[in-house]
Amino acid sequence: MSLKRISELTGASVSTVSRVLNNPSYECQDRQMAEKIRETARNLNYIPNQSARNLKLGDAYSGTFSESYTVDILLARFDSLEQDPFFAELFRCVETEFHKQNCATGKILNVPDIAPANKAILQPRSHGLLILGKCPADIVDDLLRRYQGIVAIDRNPMDYKMDEIICNGSLASSMAVEYLFELGHTKIAYIGDCNMESRYMGYYECLLSHKIPLTYDYVVPTNQTREDGFRAFEKICCCKKRPTAVFCANDVTALGFLQAMKEKNGRRKKEAYQPAVISIDDIEEASRVSPLLTTVRIPKEDMAHLAVLTLKDRLQKGHTEFIRLELPCHLMVRESSGSHIF
Repeated sequence: MSLKRISELTGASVSTVSRVLNNPSYECQDRQMAEKIRETARNLNYIPNQSARNLKLGDAYSGTFSESYTVDILLARFDSLEQDPFFAELFRCVETEFHKQNCATGKILNVPDIAPANKAILQPRSHGLLILGKCPADIVDDLLRRYQGIVAIDRNPMDYKMDEIICNGSLASSMAVEYLFELGHTKIAYIGDCNMESRYMGYYECLLSHKIPLTYDYVVPTNQTREDGFRAFEKICCCKKRPTAVFCANDVTALGFLQAMKEKNGRRKKEAYQPAVISIDDIEEASRVSPLLTTVRIPKEDMAHLAVLTLKDRLQKGHTEFIRLELPCHLMVRESSGSHIF
């Protein structure tokens, strides 16, 4: 299946199709067209023309892509990519790597699809599986029986019998909260998942390292959605001693919080409440919102690249032990964290 065929089906130029499929960071002016291109490629099980690619790259690369694989993707933490922009962007990075590494996107699955009653959904079987997000323990054994190779991508280690590509959520949290301490904050709230969540533990442990007791009124458990972040603003406002800073477990929650802060403060300027805000992920919108969001960057493109390479190596029996690759994260200081308060 060629780029020209995708171009004919979508109405986009061949060059636009190529840029969308081969560069996850490419910002197409027509976002609906970009998604249409990706969906069409997915439905056609698009794999690049390797003969043409070998001619372009040279003989040294001629054997690199000799075998093709079909790989399913499990959205483990949510039902739709629209619910979490971070995983939507990670998904795009994964599909770009598939195109580079001679892999075809198989089925896009949710956790209920793995139930024994839904075996028909998984037929015919794909070679491998990539898991995006925290996978429930009760479906792991079934997955291991069904797939020749599995790689999980997440912010937290899962300790299952599969390869993992992670960016440690606890360390990312500590980096974010530590920066708030450097700015002089000691009253720091947390908005996010609290159930066996490494980002919450990183927040808590960072408080303890500074001998700051946990204030339960400053902890707002959520499902980490934009709507949750919006509602959390009112809960934080109700604290007797309001926190001077807020750490959100992901960017989309922080964006909801910032939206509420802007709307509520616009209606009550005399009582305006504007804490410093910091989060984790560095999704595309973080650098476009006002104020620009200070966040800890998770290296999505590198995680996707290493996940696909690791899965191919597993399928080719290049390694037998289960491996965990942990990538570093980076603080992206912007406007929402403000300046020193002392």
